[in-house]
Amino acid sequence: MRTRDINKEQLVKEKAMELVVAEGVDGFSMNKLAKACEISVATLYIYYKDKDDLITKIATEEAERMNSIVLAGFDPDASFETGLRQQWKNRARHMLENPLAAMFAEALRSSSYHETAFKNVAGAFKENMGRFMKNALERGEVDAMPLEVYWSVAFAPLYNLVRFHNEGRSIGGKKFVLNDKILWQTFDYVLKALKKK
Repeated sequence: MRTRDINKEQLVKEKAMELVVAEGVDGFSMNKLAKACEISVATLYIYYKDKDDLITKIATEEAERMNSIVLAGFDPDASFETGLRQQWKNRARHMLENPLAAMFAEALRSSSYHETAFKNVAGAFKENMGRFMKNALERGEVDAMPLEVYWSVAFAPLYNLVRFHNEGRSIGGKKFVLNDKILWQTFDYVLKALKKK
């Protein structure tokens, strides 16, 4: 039996994410991955049982890494503004420092892989976010709203800014680089939209 090569395993993960981002889940195959890594297909099976195992394991690993970054320094008992600001700081950091992982997660968003990966690691994340929102509601800092409305107002603007940054352009092809001024100006508008007057 051949042994695992950590460097090769990292290359496989990176190339797998690149392929899923470029070609989608349906366009991804073990043969394409082996070719991109310049290894034999048989080598892939040292690390993973099959395509599903590979994508699920990489997605779960990336979800765990994202959760640890997003929850770093986050206090679910903090005020709504303080907690949301920490969330923006952490989420922006994760996406800007790990653009391939962020695009990989986005490419999996409408697949069963995304659901499986996040179900495996969602416990602490859901618990902290749920407690944070429960506290904000009990303190009268925000109105009750469906989760989808909250997420769309609270985080979609941040994700769009990072997408513009990663693409290097915004609407109409205008050159764009995300900076702290734009990030926190957008955050202030989001906070105004969500906080009770």
